[in-house]
Amino acid sequence: MGLHQAYLQQVKLNINGIVQGVGFRPYVYQLATQSNLLGSVLNNEQGVCIHLQGLNTDINHVIHQLRINPPPLARIDKLNVVEERIDTRLADFSISQSQSNQQAIVSISADKSSCTDCLADIADPNNRHYQYPFTNCTNCGPRYSIVKQLPYDRHLTSMANFAMCDDCRKAYEDPLNRRYHAQPVSCPKCGPKLRFDKLTHGQITEVIADQQQVFSAIISALNNGKILAVKGLGGFHIICDATNDEAIKKLRSRKKRPAKPFAVMAADIEQAKQLVTGTKTEWQLLSSAEKPITLMAKHANIDNFISKLIAPDIDKLGLFLPYTPMHHLLLNAFTKPIVATSANLSGLPIITDANEIMSQLGHVIDGLVDHNRAIVNPCDDSVVQVINERIQVIRLARGYAPLSIALPSAIKYPILGVGAQQKNTQCFAFKQHAFISPHIGDLYNLETNQLFEHTLNTFKRLYRFNPKKIISDKHPDYASSQWANNQHNVPISQVQHHHAHILSVLAINNYQKPVLGFSFDGTGLGDDDSLWGSECMLLDGINYRSVAHLKSFKLIGGEQAIKHPVRILLALLFEHFSLAQIKKLPIEAIQTMPAHTLDNLHRMWLNNSACIESRSIGRLFDAIAVALNLIETNQFEAQAGMLIETCANNWLKQSIATNATNATNSTNATNNANTGQQLLTLPLETTAASSTTTLFSTTASSATVSSTAAASAVKVWDSSGLIKQVIGLITAKQPPSTEQLCFAFTASLSRAVADVANQYPEYALVFSGGVFQNKLLLTQCQQALKQRQILPCKLIPINDAGISLGQLWFAYLQQQTTQIAN
Repeated sequence: MGLHQAYLQQVKLNINGIVQGVGFRPYVYQLATQSNLLGSVLNNEQGVCIHLQGLNTDINHVIHQLRINPPPLARIDKLNVVEERIDTRLADFSISQSQSNQQAIVSISADKSSCTDCLADIADPNNRHYQYPFTNCTNCGPRYSIVKQLPYDRHLTSMANFAMCDDCRKAYEDPLNRRYHAQPVSCPKCGPKLRFDKLTHGQITEVIADQQQVFSAIISALNNGKILAVKGLGGFHIICDATNDEAIKKLRSRKKRPAKPFAVMAADIEQAKQLVTGTKTEWQLLSSAEKPITLMAKHANIDNFISKLIAPDIDKLGLFLPYTPMHHLLLNAFTKPIVATSANLSGLPIITDANEIMSQLGHVIDGLVDHNRAIVNPCDDSVVQVINERIQVIRLARGYAPLSIALPSAIKYPILGVGAQQKNTQCFAFKQHAFISPHIGDLYNLETNQLFEHTLNTFKRLYRFNPKKIISDKHPDYASSQWANNQHNVPISQVQHHHAHILSVLAINNYQKPVLGFSFDGTGLGDDDSLWGSECMLLDGINYRSVAHLKSFKLIGGEQAIKHPVRILLALLFEHFSLAQIKKLPIEAIQTMPAHTLDNLHRMWLNNSACIESRSIGRLFDAIAVALNLIETNQFEAQAGMLIETCANNWLKQSIATNATNATNSTNATNNANTGQQLLTLPLETTAASSTTTLFSTTASSATVSSTAAASAVKVWDSSGLIKQVIGLITAKQPPSTEQLCFAFTASLSRAVADVANQYPEYALVFSGGVFQNKLLLTQCQQALKQRQILPCKLIPINDAGISLGQLWFAYLQQQTTQIAN
């Protein structure tokens, strides 16, 4: 540089966030050398540490570029600048060896889809990565699924056993190469290899190891209607030809999945546009680096391109694009869309090992595509949708998780939120950082509970995490709650389920003012030991008070009523109709029920025998679907809601077409339909005067928040009264169509929500709980309340996968309250 040492300055930058495995160090190297700076950059368990020596203007330029233009996959949560004393003039700028000597707080990157540069390499016959299915660089490829320990270095991943060839070593060690320290870097000479096992009746009959022959064999098998298991990034997929009815019938039969929709992988956007329609935001999300399964509206001509059996009776399709080189090579060669569903038995976690595939799904598949790079951490595909141009995450997994969140301030000690029973995730927090695990699943079986333990151990290992407090759900029978209760040396707090739902949205928005939250779902233990799920809560952090909910009804036979929702409908009917009247109703599930069964269920209801009280909106959806002859049994979770939404959307389309001459756009048409089809009203049965002027009644905190709204009555919606209206309409001389009734039902819920919200105009609003995954319902609520502040859910699922973050936020707020009090 030729500058006198007196003109030099030296600083140290400590950066944390998603800054490892994303090309951060070579990016810094290039910035520093281009700016004539000396120093070093290295990874450590805190993130990235940079020493810069040079002119102040050059140092400030580098810091500015890091803040405004980091590498594509990086995310800087904190950048701390410390001035240093200059002891000596440095010789150059270097990338130093990683350090590992303290608790990690670096955010490990989620797995990312193939970048355009790597896809170009794969397509180039003159490139050494030509048609290589494991091509990657610092801008793409596996991360979380292969890491064993932090910092994220090759010898601490499942690539440790693959010695790099000379060419890969040269790229790996060149700071100007985009594969510099890309830990999974490899090529056909030195990297993982594919193999294809042909199966007959679950037995291997032929093994194909030649890499070109593997793809030929896969294409041939798919064209012949075969079902294959294919190893991806975070687990295996089960795939077949999406255009082949017989293959899909066979898959449904073998997997015992009669109706639940399958996800479809399309080769590219052009092929995707033959299957679905979407907004600009939806297409961008589908094509993003995360490549999630995106729920989109079926194209009118979809039946010309894929089988009707893939997503029967619903108007959406779960679609995604290839996200690994192997998927790209496969889809480019096959040219048709494929069914690509997680390889597991119903309710079990995604499978990551070929031996497990053979033992659990050997009877399902006709072939197995495996490779020799181990999956260390299972990670399923993420599932998302777009509502009013905002993303709603339904399953938090590949591409997004682990999801790191910077807390507003540091916590005193490490905290663990263990989540709910269904769609379980875990949330780990220490210092000023929180991490949400990928989707674990429903904790109803040994395998998923083992994954719960595996995930916990993964984060303990990665971050040297040892919780000093655990937060669980109040339900004592949840496996996560039981696990927490068995940790005898760690203090435990419990958070009511629906309170945690709302808290999760507050957490992701760092919102610490009072809100009015609507938490609608299928189940969750309430403070009165009944099952809640229609909760409207005034909430001030750890304190809350219910202001509206459904009147309770009985689940006859408890869990049996969820599997056979005709029992829910009957419980609601018994409140208004005699047995003789009920037996005459034009409801298929009742007409096909033996008379003695109906009589027994009536006696159980009268005697309150084996009945559980519920006030769940999710269960009300089940009852409506049975009453309208959409279902008799629940074949998969949320089936009733999906079918009702599809019918309601069909009615909306008809209304838009009918009102096209009077409506300038679909929003006006929606409003016209809404105001013109108020066939149903969710009636108020009772109101109970509140005995308190605070926003809470269920916590031990002494904190109070005064509000004129808090003195209002608690509204109780009469769910059986709504069912009575439905029966009156379906038995009328000229009954409305099923589609019209479905729309009217959804509209009645949105009006009830708006009526409550309008009584509390001073509060921001939160919508959470799985029922608000109903796109039409949430859209109607948002449209009716468009002048209000509605907190977005961002990347936090509003179903039970968000509960762990809500639990963590409860503990965080508890600490903040204690600190203020002291």
